[in-house]
Amino acid sequence: MIAIAIDDEPIALDIVKSHASKVPFITLEAVFTNAFEAIAWLQKNRADLIFLDIKMPDISGIDFLSSLSNPPLVIFTTAYAEHAVKGFELNALDYLLKPFSLSRFLKACNKAEELYSLRRKTDSIVPEHLFIKDGYEQVKVIVDHILYIEAAGNYTLIHLNNNTSLSTRMPVGDMQLLLPARRFVRTHRAFIVAKIAVTKFDRNQVWIDDKIIPVGATYAQCLQEF
Repeated sequence: MIAIAIDDEPIALDIVKSHASKVPFITLEAVFTNAFEAIAWLQKNRADLIFLDIKMPDISGIDFLSSLSNPPLVIFTTAYAEHAVKGFELNALDYLLKPFSLSRFLKACNKAEELYSLRRKTDSIVPEHLFIKDGYEQVKVIVDHILYIEAAGNYTLIHLNNNTSLSTRMPVGDMQLLLPARRFVRTHRAFIVAKIAVTKFDRNQVWIDDKIIPVGATYAQCLQEF
């Protein structure tokens, strides 16, 4: 798994480099004290994982992550615990509070490896159906019948092509991992749409017949690529 680290403190980067060198499935390809240099690097290179500081000059780690249209896995590394909630709202994989031990670093990396492997498996295998927990039941959902998925408070709604919907407590981000990326695209932190169901779109919204779904700024580039 190819990783990069971004932190304005060289000593903090040295710690990440030292820890990463002991994790066999992590290749730390590059480190940056300047977030804008990291953005330029990402435009030409692939990274599967970013170790990202939050408190940095010019641009925070939160804003940096929000600027990426199709971000890789992210583990925040910071001395400020108060940003944890915002980090997880952006689907950060983990949150390492400085100073962190090698064992805590390894735990975060293991979580990243598990999720990375799951994503690769999901991309290579196109499931015909999923079983989604609805209350105490596991309900079979045909993937081709899904029009779009919507976050609604504590629930996620799966809207189907027969004018019915199914509710589950599985977060939208976790639902995205189960769906084949070649068939679905995330347009907003609260929405995933089936590509084949989209009838038209512009920079700000997507139409599925008469239903209008917003396009978040973070996901606009991903939609344009689709």
